[in-house]
Amino acid sequence: MKRNLSGFLLVLFLFVMPSFVFSEEAKDGDPSLATLDEVVVSATKTEEKRKDVSNSVIALDSDDILVSQARTLGDFLGNELGIDLRTRGDYGGASEEFQIRGMHSGATQVLVNGLVVNSPSLGSADVSGIPLNSIDNIEIVKGPGSLLYGSNAMAGTINIVTKRPEKGETDLNIKSGYGRHETYDISVEQGMFFLGDLGYYLTATKRDTDGFRNNSDLNHKDISLNLVYDKGDALDISLYGDYIDRKFGRPGPKPPKGTRPFLNLYDDEAANLLSSGADENGHLVINIKNRPLEWLGCNLKGSYMNMENYNYGRYYTTFPAPGMPGSKTWVTNEVLAAEANTEIKPIDALKVMLGGDYKQYDWENENINLDGDGGEIAASKTSVDEDLHTSGVFAEAQYRPCQYFKAIAGIRREDHSEFGSETVPRYGVIVNPHDSTSLKFNYGKHYNAPTPNDLFWPFEDWGFGMGAQGNPNLEPETGKHGDVGIEQSFLEDKVFFNITYYWWDIKDKIRWVPDASFFYRPQNLDTYTGTGWEIGSQVGPYYDMKLALSYTYSDAEEELDGGISRQAQYTADHYLKCGLTYWHDIGFSASATFRYTGERPGFYLLSTDKNPDVELPSYYTFDLKLEQRLFDHWILSLQGNNLFDEEYDTYVESFRDQISGVTTRAGYPGAGRFVYFDVAYEF
Repeated sequence: MKRNLSGFLLVLFLFVMPSFVFSEEAKDGDPSLATLDEVVVSATKTEEKRKDVSNSVIALDSDDILVSQARTLGDFLGNELGIDLRTRGDYGGASEEFQIRGMHSGATQVLVNGLVVNSPSLGSADVSGIPLNSIDNIEIVKGPGSLLYGSNAMAGTINIVTKRPEKGETDLNIKSGYGRHETYDISVEQGMFFLGDLGYYLTATKRDTDGFRNNSDLNHKDISLNLVYDKGDALDISLYGDYIDRKFGRPGPKPPKGTRPFLNLYDDEAANLLSSGADENGHLVINIKNRPLEWLGCNLKGSYMNMENYNYGRYYTTFPAPGMPGSKTWVTNEVLAAEANTEIKPIDALKVMLGGDYKQYDWENENINLDGDGGEIAASKTSVDEDLHTSGVFAEAQYRPCQYFKAIAGIRREDHSEFGSETVPRYGVIVNPHDSTSLKFNYGKHYNAPTPNDLFWPFEDWGFGMGAQGNPNLEPETGKHGDVGIEQSFLEDKVFFNITYYWWDIKDKIRWVPDASFFYRPQNLDTYTGTGWEIGSQVGPYYDMKLALSYTYSDAEEELDGGISRQAQYTADHYLKCGLTYWHDIGFSASATFRYTGERPGFYLLSTDKNPDVELPSYYTFDLKLEQRLFDHWILSLQGNNLFDEEYDTYVESFRDQISGVTTRAGYPGAGRFVYFDVAYEF
């Protein structure tokens, strides 16, 4: 793996320089930086000041979203400290998944108002359908999260908190916009308290695009409602529900230049012109918080999730006769969950959290094959329905004998209906030699349960002994994760700096592997390890400007069964994000974001290969947004993404040219230059 020392030194120089360049005091009313005294919740499930949290934390709010050029949650969080966005080419319906610190996407748990939205079938969370306009704040907690959150939290958690009404205020926001590729959006928000302590916040979005390639269109609709009963610490009840409906094309990779169209299956823009997909997701969660006594807090949560995924796939085959067979697959996940925890503070120096949770999963897979004309073959229909459940109990104690030191220790015991029990501990230490300094150490074990797809995928016969089937004898992935870092504020909190070193490993990594006849089954085979550095800085506001810089160095390696250690596939060594925001009293604001992603392996031909057969080159993107407020209530916005029209690939996949008979590795291209204009009315 290459080491770019000069680039690393340049990044460090950029972090240091702003504190000397922006030396004027900020004006009253300008936004402030994150500080050690800001309050976060996700790391401990209770409100804590950042300096009292041993994890490395990223905290962002709706103001950060408003000034950004992001149109999706993936765009917004991509290349933040330790965050790698994974998407297959940025087309309209492409899924967006996050990897934290180089671990696979199934190791990152994503929550909306405390409800886990990871797909039980896949293990990972597709955040492409979560609308930005519904989000109030986001907390990213890196480090072992299995103690409080169970499976899928090996790398960390991303907790998305949606908007709530504010007492004494009536919110109304209507926005509509149009951009390249026949892209248009319309969104509505409205919130208020309408009966004493009872209020609501409603959001709705409609989005359509033709996409930047053939068969990359998207039709998206969502609606959410957050009902709240707010009596302060005495009692807070929120009932949140949403519905997301998406239909999209699935273009596959872009064929090599010069590819001639074949029938109506593919052309030179898309490897598949017929395949499509659809998602229909609904979530419902109730949170009840109560603090009857100053030293006692109680939290109850109940949730229901229904995820329906439909996939229509077509492909060309020569056996038993030339044609275009395919299949239709429906996967349904229903999850019922409940959690209760209590926070006890018997003395000022000691706080104890005790809790438990239960989840019931219902997984169903239906599949039917298609003939050469696209008709359903009734005899091929299969249906599998399986139930899973998990239960866990956890305890965590926090002890701060003085203002300079805090210790954290906890343990979780979880029982899974398929693989049995798992016990994971976690420890943390915080040293505060000064109010503006926090030294942090965090360590814990983690685990990741096999998915229903891994366990129960129905038998598939592709002919000649080839096929696939799940494996009910899998064990969970296990390992450990630790980090040590420092967070420091300067110049009356106008400059915030943090640096963290982390390490992790994953044992018994689950991988689908073929036998001699190319019959695929998942097995516990591989070992993954990772180390890295996260360096971040936020500077301002000075001269009506704020600067944020994030640099991540990641050394993630995979060791396949019988193979050698090598750079993990699709994981780069270097990630950089730089954002600059400027605003003026006349209602004008401008923001720019620069992102850099280093080169990464795209494909290894053999498990014994140390060097990749395909390597994806490094790339950068530059985004710009200009916004002007008119007559107090109207906002005009013009933005451009990837303004330099950078060409890059995000994934590679096999493509067979049916005319020439040649099979190559084709890439999923990132979107080119995109320009978008919108108008909003805000009351």
